[in-house]
Amino acid sequence: MNREEYINSLRTDLLAVVEEYLTPVALRYGYSDTPLEANIKWRPLVLVLGNYSSGKSTLINDFLGATIQATGQAPTDDSFTVITYDDTAPGTNSIRVTEERDGQFLLNNLEYPFDSLKKHGQRFVSHFRLKKVNSPFLKNLAIIDTPGMLDSIAERDRGYNYQEVIGDLAQIADLVLILFDPHKAGTVREAHTSLRDTLPDRTFEDRILFVLNRIDECASLMDLLQVYGTLCWNLSQMTGRKDIPTIHLVYSPQAAQASANGADADTGFLFHLENQREELKRAISLAPRFRLDHLASFVETHGERLSHLLEGLISYRAHLRRLRMKFGTIGLLVSIMGGAATILALKAIDVLPLTDPQMTWGAGGMIVLIFFVIWTRVLKQFLESRFHRHRMKTIDSLTPLGNQTRLDSWKAIRELVINYLEKTKGRFPLREIKREHTGVQRVFDKGAKEIREALAELSNIRDSESKAQGEQDAAEASPDE
Repeated sequence: MNREEYINSLRTDLLAVVEEYLTPVALRYGYSDTPLEANIKWRPLVLVLGNYSSGKSTLINDFLGATIQATGQAPTDDSFTVITYDDTAPGTNSIRVTEERDGQFLLNNLEYPFDSLKKHGQRFVSHFRLKKVNSPFLKNLAIIDTPGMLDSIAERDRGYNYQEVIGDLAQIADLVLILFDPHKAGTVREAHTSLRDTLPDRTFEDRILFVLNRIDECASLMDLLQVYGTLCWNLSQMTGRKDIPTIHLVYSPQAAQASANGADADTGFLFHLENQREELKRAISLAPRFRLDHLASFVETHGERLSHLLEGLISYRAHLRRLRMKFGTIGLLVSIMGGAATILALKAIDVLPLTDPQMTWGAGGMIVLIFFVIWTRVLKQFLESRFHRHRMKTIDSLTPLGNQTRLDSWKAIRELVINYLEKTKGRFPLREIKREHTGVQRVFDKGAKEIREALAELSNIRDSESKAQGEQDAAEASPDE
């Protein structure tokens, strides 16, 4: 089996595992509104974020090799644009947009992984669109261009929750680019919210690349260093990280040539930064290579969280069952004692003839039954309601949270556990949940291990092919004997 066949086989297996074991649980308990596999069955995605003047569209156009997105200093495009490859377009030297579709098409076509975005409403749909482009750069990936982040804008101004939308997109993206420009190096409020709150909750740190774009607008190397230092400081405040992430310093040669700096500008330093632009382009083009790793992480992460969710529900029912058993036992004993006391009292006051023990025992049995019914119907409901209120107040004690991994997992599903318990009041089939938990836990424990072993095997296949190719090249280069 060659590398491509192995990749396709492994990808199919991953989708099957998600569809069979994780999606049913995710849909049943409100973990997801749509099948989980819908988020990972399409091509690799690169999400591009940044403030309105950071040069997102210019950079995208530069990589695609044509003017596909509108550019300008002021906000020029307030849409989320999915840019993908059109493999049906005839071969031509002219790179262009071959097809455009609206948001309704994207959200209702099962080929695309955007069904879950329907919840953001009609205003969002009107700012969502698809562009198919015949650029070779898009053959193995798709790019999502986003509206520029602003400093003073509220949800009511956009008509949809911008942070929720980029959070949902970041969750399915394989790579997230965050662009800054020298004039607003990390000072935009929406960027602060995204980096501080939205992205850490919805994606992983290693999938985020920071880019300082338009550096050709710095008047000198010293000016660039000051901007770079400002951005580093702002990033440390926004992300809460003590280490400074790698920041790619890039610019568009075409844009720089079109609007050159003043005569006194000293931009000779740009020559030494050409490689960073190429490194960024290479990092984007390598997104498909990380797709399987991200799919494996997807299975591991959601498997762990769903297992934790079910674990919390099982723990709740286990505590409730112990309470019911204890309460039932006490109720039975109290009822028997009440019946025995009734029999003794009847005999003591000689209400029933002593020669008729059947009536005496019958009266005692009736008292036992009445006591037990009152105990189970009235007091049981009161105590279970009290138990439920107490558990809701101490919800974090349902499962052990002894390390950061468990804390992060619990944070992701805590509200879902609360919502499900409030909706059902603890009345749900324990046996079925245990069965589901066993299946999900098997995926998380055994399945995740097998996935990682398969990825290691893929690495060996890649190394073997590289070695074989190298030997072939060497043989072709050597003269015949």
